[in-house]
Amino acid sequence: MTSSMTAFSRQQLNQDWGSLTWEIRSVNHRYLETSLRLPENLRSLENAVRESVRKKLNRGKVECQLRFQSGSSDSSEIVVDRGLIRNLVQANFDIEQITGTSSSLNNMEILRWPGVIQDQQEDDSSIEKQALELFSATLDDLIATREREGAELEGFILQRIKSIREIVSSVKERMPDILSAQKQNVLDRVNDLNLELESTRLEQEVALLAQKADVDEELDRLHSHLNEVERVMNAKGQKGRRLDFLMQELNREANTLSSKSIVAETTLNAVELKVLIEQMREQIQNIE
Repeated sequence: MTSSMTAFSRQQLNQDWGSLTWEIRSVNHRYLETSLRLPENLRSLENAVRESVRKKLNRGKVECQLRFQSGSSDSSEIVVDRGLIRNLVQANFDIEQITGTSSSLNNMEILRWPGVIQDQQEDDSSIEKQALELFSATLDDLIATREREGAELEGFILQRIKSIREIVSSVKERMPDILSAQKQNVLDRVNDLNLELESTRLEQEVALLAQKADVDEELDRLHSHLNEVERVMNAKGQKGRRLDFLMQELNREANTLSSKSIVAETTLNAVELKVLIEQMREQIQNIE
């Protein structure tokens, strides 16, 4: 399965205590790079989230953001810890008995005492668990999106491979006629200039020119590289780096074909090859 490195996923969970929203974006990158934006009360999730990304993705710049919204419960309701208040009042009474002084507690002082006003928020561990479960679902959706886009990229690349093969086959088929015409052209020029050359010397020169213009080796290597591209596309695991290297090799052969060209037709074919190879290379930058 070919996967793209470019994708986006968003998942939301709504509960009585509030809502969680995960957004994950990924773009192409040479290695795997993960960045996180988490609410302060859920910072403890960072290591688990990074580990989950590392296990499921190989390459790409991955941005993960979690938003937490508290529930819409009546904020005017204040719940106090009655047991703690009783203990405070009793402690104050005991101190008065020991010191012989009277110092009654003020109600506002009691409210400011740590823990008197109870936090009505859901237990953090429960929220963390649900946040991780939601992240896993969001990451799976991102991977599915990357695979769908990867399938489209694969189809695009295979279509370009088909076009390149057609050009290579056309050039290979035309080369005998091109070389023959080149040989005849050299002989005609010798005759037009009334040059007297030994037949052996003339044959050597013609053979040398034909050798310099022969592109059979380059065409064979183009076919070989295309076969390797198809093999890598069908393989499992990371493909992007290997495919990028193969694009360099294909481009090198196309340049050699252009430099050896002795007719405009072959030059145009070489240019078309380079265009197709560059189109593939641009798409391969997004493949994991």
